[in-house]
Amino acid sequence: MDSAESPTKTQDGEDENYSLLCQAHEQFNNSEFDRCLELLQELETRGESSGPVLRHNRAVVSYYKTGCTQHSVLLKELEALTADADAPGEVSSGLSLKQGAAAATVARYNRAVIYYHRHMFGTALERLAPLVARLEALEKAMAALVATLQLQLLLATNQLNRAEAFLDYLQYKLNLVATAPSSNAAEEAAVVGTAPPTAATNSSVVATPGGAAVEGAVPGLGGSLQLLQLITLVLNRKPVVIQEDGTPEYAALKAQQYYIMKDFQMAAKQLMRINNECTQAGTVTPQLSTCIANNMGVIHLRVRHYAIAAKFFQNALNFDQQLARNLRQSTLQTMSSARSCEILYNLGVAMLHLRRPKEAFQCFLVPVKQFHSNPRLWLRMAEACIMEHEAKLVEEERQSQSETPSTKPYAPQSAGVPEPTLEFAALCLRSALTLTQHYKTRFHMVAVSSEDVEAPEPKDPTQESWRHPQDNNFCNPSKPVSLESLENMMAAIYAAHSFVSLRLGDHVTALEMSEKLLACERLSDAHKLLGHMYAGEALMLMDKAAEARDHLDPTFVGTLNAFDFETRDWQLKSVDAAQNVVRYNLAVAMALQNDLAQAKALLANLTHSLVANKALALRRFMDLKLGPVPGGTPS
Repeated sequence: MDSAESPTKTQDGEDENYSLLCQAHEQFNNSEFDRCLELLQELETRGESSGPVLRHNRAVVSYYKTGCTQHSVLLKELEALTADADAPGEVSSGLSLKQGAAAATVARYNRAVIYYHRHMFGTALERLAPLVARLEALEKAMAALVATLQLQLLLATNQLNRAEAFLDYLQYKLNLVATAPSSNAAEEAAVVGTAPPTAATNSSVVATPGGAAVEGAVPGLGGSLQLLQLITLVLNRKPVVIQEDGTPEYAALKAQQYYIMKDFQMAAKQLMRINNECTQAGTVTPQLSTCIANNMGVIHLRVRHYAIAAKFFQNALNFDQQLARNLRQSTLQTMSSARSCEILYNLGVAMLHLRRPKEAFQCFLVPVKQFHSNPRLWLRMAEACIMEHEAKLVEEERQSQSETPSTKPYAPQSAGVPEPTLEFAALCLRSALTLTQHYKTRFHMVAVSSEDVEAPEPKDPTQESWRHPQDNNFCNPSKPVSLESLENMMAAIYAAHSFVSLRLGDHVTALEMSEKLLACERLSDAHKLLGHMYAGEALMLMDKAAEARDHLDPTFVGTLNAFDFETRDWQLKSVDAAQNVVRYNLAVAMALQNDLAQAKALLANLTHSLVANKALALRRFMDLKLGPVPGGTPS
């Protein structure tokens, strides 16, 4: 925790009160909180008129006295202090303190710190906004604290563009940070979906028994801003040299830089080096172990080592549980270090790739409570429901062929019950679709030319200019979404929604979703195939076989890219397989129109294992319907 600066006397008539204030400050620094409270109480009984200052300091000292765990009580007192203040910059009468920050100003900052550690980042940004708006008017030490917390909050909410602009404001306007050492600008990193989190310097509640803010000379303040500066530049894929200082924070940031540059092997080696060095030095903490295990899992997930990734995520959860056993009685720093939601999100994705949908669904239930505005998370939950339903169908078919009949699967009481069923999948997809359509209307295009990167113009940022950049950060905890990722996600939602509607018998919605899928821009060949297949099936089920045949024309399959089929985790691994599936469905449409001869001729060429058995069954059905061929032999 940061400590306050020693108070100074500024008026002749305050010798006795000033002496008590100095004693209180000294007792606080010595962790003699009971004695400090007694001195503050004595000051109040003497009629000291700096009421808000004493009230704030008494609340902070009481918080420290209880072991820094009663943050709810402190927050309530801070809320009352700021509510009673007439203005953010209220100046107290009575004792004047050297470079003294008003009680309401420090209370607002401390209140935002508590919300930050509680992972309530949006609320923390709102509470800190009045101080950020008058950052230039604050004294330098308080301005540095507010700037550090604001930068941490922007990074925590994945507002990377705005964080970089705010960093420029701190560097060029307020001169709070120096220029970071840059590397070769040609070494640009590629965009990644999810980067492993890096340990950032924690904000601390400012204890001000004297009512003063922390001076810039406080140890660690400059280092904190420097680390946040490097994190901001790395996350924005800027060429920057990271000089390791032997601490895990800078070493972990170097690993993250390797990850963003897609050098996954070096990123893993860097993390293992951190673990080995800290183990030898005896400085391993549950927070560090959680960070390393999670980041190793992210790396293995990125290179499709799903089983290894799941193991690392499970280890990270075990380490994190040591921190989160009793969060209500934990310190703010411990509460801030808990990352169960993010780890469970990662574990759920790994379980999906391992085709363990039930476990994946259970993992997603926890983060969806916090990240309920993330459309990608709702899509992942729907995918888990679909995969579980398909697995049950396979199991039912297998058991139906055995001698022992199986019991009928349970039927959910309500579609709103969080169970891995198609009914709940439909609910998830509606949420995902509504959110994605809303975010698409607010999507911000950012165009940066290569000339701007290589030869930037001199910057003169102002208080308002850093607020202009926008971030498409609507998929927290993942990084901001590109336009291509947004369109791919929209196509995946339409395809899944159409499939689920077909399974549930909602043919109208299935057709609507498939048509919207086919109308998407930059549609992949795989999604184009699915769109035509689902539209054709929906039309056939609506007794519109003639219209269905328009979607099942096999000629369009020959124009599809084979690579798009080979690289996907599904059954259609080749264009030949896709041709066979489309031709089979076209034969079904022909049979529904009683064009049996042409349908039978089409079925004769279907040899792929995916449709061979179904084609044989359909051919026998048509043989029975056509009757025996004159002069022929029964098949």
